[in-house]
Amino acid sequence: MFDFDQYLGFIAFLTILTIGFWLMIFLLTFVIPYWIGGALVERMKEIKEEKKAKRELNS
Repeated sequence: MFDFDQYLGFIAFLTILTIGFWLMIFLLTFVIPYWIGGALVERMKEIKEEKKAKRELNS
């Protein structure tokens, strides 16, 4: 069915495919939500500081 070289290529292909699959799962379930959440928290802090600075400027 397969020569040895074809077998090694097939195993390498399956390995790379599996690694890519689990990497995408990890990125979509942990890294990207963590990144978006951190950006939102930082933006909220900036908005709060801007309001505070504006309030102190008017007072």
